[in-house]
Amino acid sequence: MKSFKQSLRRCVLPLLTATLLSASVQAEVVTLDRIVAIVNDDIIMQSELESRTEVIRAQLSANQTRLPSEEILNRQVLDRLIIDSIQLQIAEQQGLKISDTQLNETLEQVASRNGMTLAQFREALIAEGQDYNSAREQIRDELLLTQVQQSSVNRRIRVSEQEVQNFLASEQGKNAISPDYLLSNILIAIPDQATPKMLASAERKALDIFQQLRDGADFAETAVANSNAQNALNGGDLGWRKASELPEVIATIASTLAPGEFSKPVKTSSGYIIVQLRDKRGGQSALVEQTLVSHILLKPTEIRNEAQTRSRIEELSTRLRNGESFEQLARQYSDDTVSGSLGGDLSWTQEGQMVPEFEQVMKNTPNGQVSAPFESRFGWHILWVRDRRTQDMGDEMRESRARFSIRQRKFNEELTTWLREIRAQAYVELKL
Repeated sequence: MKSFKQSLRRCVLPLLTATLLSASVQAEVVTLDRIVAIVNDDIIMQSELESRTEVIRAQLSANQTRLPSEEILNRQVLDRLIIDSIQLQIAEQQGLKISDTQLNETLEQVASRNGMTLAQFREALIAEGQDYNSAREQIRDELLLTQVQQSSVNRRIRVSEQEVQNFLASEQGKNAISPDYLLSNILIAIPDQATPKMLASAERKALDIFQQLRDGADFAETAVANSNAQNALNGGDLGWRKASELPEVIATIASTLAPGEFSKPVKTSSGYIIVQLRDKRGGQSALVEQTLVSHILLKPTEIRNEAQTRSRIEELSTRLRNGESFEQLARQYSDDTVSGSLGGDLSWTQEGQMVPEFEQVMKNTPNGQVSAPFESRFGWHILWVRDRRTQDMGDEMRESRARFSIRQRKFNEELTTWLREIRAQAYVELKL
């Protein structure tokens, strides 16, 4: 599909047609497919829109979520395809890739969660009428979207020592074991530099939606049909979040709700939000197993393909076994510029902070030892497990957790801003 689309980009045809001509029969034009949107250097085809809409429709039906009108569903799906296209183009510019190994591992995890082997999962998709290769590439794109968001948004985030101390002095910081909330939201967006008329219109719409919910409307169905947030097609699902990782306004709202309740519309910088608390659970044990770890990360780039990247990480592994300094090699070669400047130091880490592949190798590597090279969705790693400890909620642990929580909260806020910025900066031409 990519090569097909690339050839179309060069000519940017407004409509794909096949013309059947015969000397004895009148010419007939048959429409095979057509462009519904041009997004920078990419195009979105009618077939893509229809295919993704069908997948979303099936997901909503499986979740017993009432479908919005065809017009609204198509608009929501096209908006998602446009923002996804912009992000995938940024990923390509940054040289980010998802290898077949990473993709297969993810597919195996998805299959395992459904109680299947990968082969059974493939057969189940085919039995449901889905194209396995298309589903596979869709999952690859989803992984790449996560990677480009992490790459682009994290570099915009800074956490100062003063912010850490302010957090620790706050009520959230004093509460070492904060609750987890399972949340959903509906956002009625307000454009930048909105006029009073626009603000009043958004408020009226939010209040109307609130009344629909009070009258018994399903929250997920209402989010699919009305929300302007990126999670609209997921029924507004925000997943499990710690209070300290949420934007302050949402954390405040969540703390006032009982499971099953939803808030009145609240005005934020992004628009009017309605938050639903679906469930709530308590905190974690005060004793935490921690690992002091360093790593070297190599990622495929435009000038270094996947095979060359693996060859280079193997070379570094040999040099480490021959006694060269881990810190020196990390500073010189690691593509993780933050930890690389610190000799690969990732400080004390605990369960849930790293991707599963990283945590598994970290767990299996003895103290003081260096791991063999391994691959995660971020690239190829070598780990140096420097020490382990069981840590109570002391000053150092609280500061580390505070810094992590602040970064998570900032990431969620900054992601919304970044998505809005790249959408505004992109060239988008609708052909519907």
